[in-house]
Amino acid sequence: MIYEDIVKKAKQASKKINKKAIEEHLAVEFDIEGEGEGAFYVELDKGMVDVQPYEYYDCDCHIRGGADVIMKLIEGKLDAMVAYLQGDFRIEGDFDKAIAFAKAVKNVVAPKTKAKK
Repeated sequence: MIYEDIVKKAKQASKKINKKAIEEHLAVEFDIEGEGEGAFYVELDKGMVDVQPYEYYDCDCHIRGGADVIMKLIEGKLDAMVAYLQGDFRIEGDFDKAIAFAKAVKNVVAPKTKAKK
């Protein structure tokens, strides 16, 4: 996977983040290591989510790891605490903010389903 594809997928996944789960400003820089190497950030503030393909110098924390792990985290498909404890990714900076982000993506708003007749 190339860097541009990672950022594109992160932008798509960010649309599903539970914006109500974050009560304060939160900015997380993701540093992709290995294939697709690069940095992008996800910022949550006042019900808004923004994903940009560059470094955020005043971010609350950095999450560093491989593209597959980072994408699973952003898509809410990863138990962040288990993955962190197993060393699948690293957190630098405000650990509590990283956990708040993980909770927001874990509790994505479920899509509405049509009722069966």
